[in-house]
Amino acid sequence: MSSSSALPPLASPTSKARRKPSTRRGRAASSVQHPREVHNSALQAIRQFLKSKNSYDVFPVSFRIIVLDTKLEVKKALGCLLANGVVSACLWNSEKSCFAGMLTVSDLIHLMQYYYQGSATYDDVTSKIEKFRLEKLREIEKDLGVDPPPLLSMHPMKSIWEAARMLIQTHARRLPLIDHDSATGHEVVVSVMTQYRMLKFIAINCKEADLLHMPLRKLGIGTYVHASPSAPLGPNRFAPLEVGYMDSTVFDIVHVFSERGISAVPILDADGRVLNLYETVDVISLVKSGDYRQLDLTIATALNMRSPDFPGVITCTAQDSLGTLLRLIRQRRVHRLIVVEGEVSRLLGIITLADVLQYIVGDLGIGEGSESVLAEVPDRSDALLSPSASSLSASVAGSTSVEEQ
Repeated sequence: MSSSSALPPLASPTSKARRKPSTRRGRAASSVQHPREVHNSALQAIRQFLKSKNSYDVFPVSFRIIVLDTKLEVKKALGCLLANGVVSACLWNSEKSCFAGMLTVSDLIHLMQYYYQGSATYDDVTSKIEKFRLEKLREIEKDLGVDPPPLLSMHPMKSIWEAARMLIQTHARRLPLIDHDSATGHEVVVSVMTQYRMLKFIAINCKEADLLHMPLRKLGIGTYVHASPSAPLGPNRFAPLEVGYMDSTVFDIVHVFSERGISAVPILDADGRVLNLYETVDVISLVKSGDYRQLDLTIATALNMRSPDFPGVITCTAQDSLGTLLRLIRQRRVHRLIVVEGEVSRLLGIITLADVLQYIVGDLGIGEGSESVLAEVPDRSDALLSPSASSLSASVAGSTSVEEQ
């Protein structure tokens, strides 16, 4: 008797073998951000930081504040500014015990312009300027037809963001911080907030500043010449910028300072190459002895009379990044940069601290600036500029080492 074993049933020809489910994880999405996104994220982080800090946070533990009585004569006030190495001071009305505005180098420039044009002799100019009292400054500006500076102030516990917005909206370079004495109710001048202090505070305390990789001109930061690089040199070649030359007189530049309300003029050669920079503080240093004949000197002669410890004119290209500029502000005192192009360093534009601050606290994002600017500049947003690739530099010419209060 034979035995048999049952065979397993045959699989149907139409059935398919089942595969075990895979245990491999899916590919993760790329975490690499586009440079534009990195830049915008860093900018928003900086803005939030400014909103979270009050204006008093900007100042060191120990600092000085210079306050001048409005009854003071210009000669003594100028001597005080020069002795303390500052270019401005708060004014105080002792009769009313209240803050009365700011004395700046621009006020002294307006005063020179007014008396230099209307006086017959240098002795007359010197006598009138030195005996002039600070309380009459606003009358001079009215006669010259220039806008008087706004009487601005802010409480020191207001945010840095609010202070920055006020500076930008009023086109002011400095903002006095005023508190009130709890016992008398009188105003107390605490300090003066400047554009430089704000930007240096950002550069030191915001790590996101190093992520602002986008080029300066791409962001619309600065004022640039309207003409193309190949345009022939002529009287309007560098419009809307004001420029001077080595054979210009100091008073020619003083007139530009007063009429345009600016504080520096690039000095060029016949080919448009940047040779130097002449600033309002140079004028004040020149006439500190009371000899207003110096205003007839040529710029070349006046520059030779500068102090040898001037740090130099700082230049950059339109393709340098905002982050690189802020790193420079972290390292040294900077008030403006001259934008140059080509191997010969021909003038292309000027970037002031107001331009930088306006971009940081403004509402414009990348690509929302002037269409003409964006059309002229090639898009290099994918090429991040490292600090070593930056062309920010200081020439042997000379900017100013005078402190800005």
